[in-house]
Amino acid sequence: MHLPYQRGPLHDLADTPVAYDTVLAEVTEDALERLTPEGSLEHPGALLDVGDTSLGVTALLALAWQRTKDPRLPEAVDRSLAFHLRERVFTDDNPGYPNLRLRDSGLPYARYVLEAGAHPIGDWPSTVWALLQAVNLLDAADGLLDGDQRAGLLTVAHGYWRWLTEATFFNPQEAGNQAIGCVVGGLMLARHLPSSEGEPVRARALSLYADRIRAHRVLDRGALLPPEHGGAYDNNYGPISLSFLAQAHRVSGEDVFTEDGDALARYIDARLTNGGFDIGGPRYGEQHSGFESVLGLRYFSGRIGSDLGRYRGDTRWGRHAVHLDGGIDGHFAFMLVWQIQDPARWHRTPSTGIARHQLRAGTVSVAFDDRMTPSLVEAGGTYYLPAAVNRQHGFGPVTDGFLLCRPMGRVRVRDLRTDGLAAKLVTKPVVGRDHVLRHVRSLYVTNGTSLWMTVAVERLDGTPYLLAGLPYAADDGDRVRRTAEAQAEAAGELRLTHPRMTGVENFAADAETTQEQAAFALAADPRGYGNPDDGWRHLVSSTALEVEPAPGVRDDLCVFAVRYGPGGRYAPVFEHTAEGLTVRTEVFEATLGEPAGDASGEPVLTLRG
Repeated sequence: MHLPYQRGPLHDLADTPVAYDTVLAEVTEDALERLTPEGSLEHPGALLDVGDTSLGVTALLALAWQRTKDPRLPEAVDRSLAFHLRERVFTDDNPGYPNLRLRDSGLPYARYVLEAGAHPIGDWPSTVWALLQAVNLLDAADGLLDGDQRAGLLTVAHGYWRWLTEATFFNPQEAGNQAIGCVVGGLMLARHLPSSEGEPVRARALSLYADRIRAHRVLDRGALLPPEHGGAYDNNYGPISLSFLAQAHRVSGEDVFTEDGDALARYIDARLTNGGFDIGGPRYGEQHSGFESVLGLRYFSGRIGSDLGRYRGDTRWGRHAVHLDGGIDGHFAFMLVWQIQDPARWHRTPSTGIARHQLRAGTVSVAFDDRMTPSLVEAGGTYYLPAAVNRQHGFGPVTDGFLLCRPMGRVRVRDLRTDGLAAKLVTKPVVGRDHVLRHVRSLYVTNGTSLWMTVAVERLDGTPYLLAGLPYAADDGDRVRRTAEAQAEAAGELRLTHPRMTGVENFAADAETTQEQAAFALAADPRGYGNPDDGWRHLVSSTALEVEPAPGVRDDLCVFAVRYGPGGRYAPVFEHTAEGLTVRTEVFEATLGEPAGDASGEPVLTLRG
């Protein structure tokens, strides 16, 4: 089976003016055919996220008219704008909406679901999206909207802003992408208001960003990130936040947006595999966005000098939101407008810099979490997640059911590149059930085709083994398919095990359940409300690669060695010298210094091909 949301790299979508004009031409024909006598451009099957959809298509038609002067479009814009202002602007409080600070304000807002009281919790983001569609239409108003139309739309847009910032609690879902989107709406709105009104709106937008978003950033993997649904980063919404940061900088010129965007972009780059697969998040751990993320990934790819467009997006939504029949939905259409307007182009080559939380070369990558334990390994086109044993997740030595990967002190890292090889040595103090402090030295070496992992630790009692990952997915052209197979060799005995127990808390890679489905099943709340990252932490056991200790190592040490990806015969040789532990493989020779490190306590590593 294929994963449903992670499809083609977003930088494979054509982004030339001709390609965009083709998209707008298709939107035009679809919209003109759909336009109802009442002026609606909503998809007839739309039930959720409805509040901004007709206006979003209207804004796209306005952009198309600015580019083509198609004589059919002014009437369609006029009728559909009238429909929105007449039928989709609400001023009576939505029954049950819990986030009001001011009841019966009479300020306009958009509804997530049209029916009163049906699902009011989504009205805050829907109003943000409607504001953004409105300001895009105002940007395209010259020669298209008459004075009364423009004034009416501007009044509603200003009312949306006031409802978002005065009548309700700001950012009630604690969703960074929604909050930054609201700031963008304020910045764009301010340009259309008289200076006496516009300057306070701009100042308020910038203060909301500084005080309500930036001041609450979350630290993960060394980066400060906008908080997203109670966590640091979400695979669906994180790149969308990047798009909003790009637009905020485009319209304001404020450096703070590129500073924070650069940090988020480098974070995404460090966790994203070569193949564009990634997983994890507090909202939709496995779901990837599509056109909503193009602007940010493209804008910042050039700024940080890396190929962020390798992100595997949901290319069913590659240009705009669509329904199952392929018909356009105007939800989030502002993102298509902005990416058409933005002149930035994709940076298509990997960064040449070294990142603490990543090892990447060729078709191999390792992303590391805050504890410098691999969070995702990619080799030979296969993706390995941290496996689980006795509710413990990670990569590392296991003895008596205890996984030695949680640090009890400073984690130190040494990176080295030489002779076409890239290596990272991680030294980590750990404590087991016996209360003995040990030092786990984990060496990762790649030639861009295969990955060699060597783990050394002081002698472990019992029958220790290395927990070496959960094979979960593999590249399959422009899709990612599930897998339960691993292309790996080891110095000691290698086995692939599956959980003995059944139940959602025991994840078998050969079952049809996806990681995200299992994570939501384990979460306190259902999909769309629960936190899949929190749910996944309740996993008890999983499919796992297990590696026995390598033979030929001195008695006071356990060494585990495994190679992921293609290669010939794998028979590493280990030698203990005054400099430390030397590992010789078919491709390289490396010496891991003693755990104490150099004079500053930093890891010592030598490597040659």
